[in-house]
Parts: sequence; C-alpha cells; structure tokens
Amino acid sequence: MATEPESSHDSTESALDASALGPSRIAIDRELKAILCDVLGLDANDVAGFNADTGLFGHLPELDSMAVAGLLTEMEDRLDIIIDDDDVDGEMLETYGGLLAFAEAKAVEG
Repeated sequence: MATEPESSHDSTESALDASALGPSRIAIDRELKAILCDVLGLDANDVAGFNADTGLFGHLPELDSMAVAGLLTEMEDRLDIIIDDDDVDGEMLETYGGLLAFAEAKAVEG
C-alpha cells in the first residue's frame, strides 16, 4: 500500500494557507499599476517607476474627481475587493503608497 510522503502533504498545506491570506503585495502592486494605466491612460513605463511617495490625486492631472469613481470600480473588479463609500478619503488617494496599502488591506479583508 503506497502512501503519500509526509513532506508533500506539508507543502500542499502550506500553499493552501498562503492562498488564504490573499494575493501577495507584489501581485497587488502589479495589478494596481496596470489599473492606473488602463483607467487613467498613463504610460506603463512612467507608472512602473511609481513608489510609495509618488503623488496621485492633486499631482496627476488624469486623476480628477471624475476618474476616481472609475479607478475605484476597476480596483473592485480586478482585485476582487469591495470598497465602501466610507473607505474613500483623501489620504488613501494622496500617494501611490497610500493607495497600495489600502488595496492590500482590502484584499486581506476578502
């Protein structure tokens, strides 16, 4: 009677535990940058250079109050998150780092 090696079972269990935490920071970062390109029509090479301190709302002319709704809707769809009206404030839209942290927190909430 053949049995599955213990180590194989452990690695499968670890993979399942990791997936329960939601997407990785790298995956969210990559998708968020793609969303910014798609929704705002920004150049991918420019967006690739965004860091935590890169200014968004008030710094990017493409991200005006009308574009915020489209950005948030696309984030919900592509990151599989729900954004309530109460969640949205100027701080989360001020910098790329703020938006990324918000998206990560929402992804963990599930």
